[in-house]
Amino acid sequence: MGQGRKARRCRVVWQYKFSRHKHDDKSINALMDKAERVAAGEIPLKRTRFLKVAGATKTVDQALIDRARRIAGLKGYVTNVPASQMTGQQVVDAYNDLYQVELSFRMAKSDLKARTVFHHLRDSIETHLTIVFAALAVSRRLQAATGVTIKKLVQTLRPVRSAVVETNGQRFTIDPDIPPPAQRILDAITATGH
Repeated sequence: MGQGRKARRCRVVWQYKFSRHKHDDKSINALMDKAERVAAGEIPLKRTRFLKVAGATKTVDQALIDRARRIAGLKGYVTNVPASQMTGQQVVDAYNDLYQVELSFRMAKSDLKARTVFHHLRDSIETHLTIVFAALAVSRRLQAATGVTIKKLVQTLRPVRSAVVETNGQRFTIDPDIPPPAQRILDAITATGH
């Protein structure tokens, strides 16, 4: 570290979740099985987490398995924000919020039937970004209200359409036929005030 640079202090906030523990155990068992099969020569040598290779000898690394089992269910969140400014739970919540933002950007373009658009003028770019972010905000809000993925929302609600028909100088509105899955989504949106 160069002179004049302050050492950055970090802290780790640990969180335990039973559901994460179950997931970790399942992963450990699968990786342990793979390591045992490689060590027994049943499958070819590949990069395997719980395998110890010394020369031509391949063995299961029981110490590494035991360590993995001891920390199953734990997740560490690293931050440089002091505990006086942010509690451990606030750190975990902030990381979870960040994950939700990342999840939004992983949404497939096919979920909204979007296509790539190229703009060259600043106004067009800003307008496009505004529309994209507005659609993202609405879709995330609908997801939160219904518990249904965007893809499923679009698939379920797309066929629900009304029509306006004009005949002999009169206008008629034809109400949509709303199937039960679509009605449940609409009821959930209405119930939460979204």
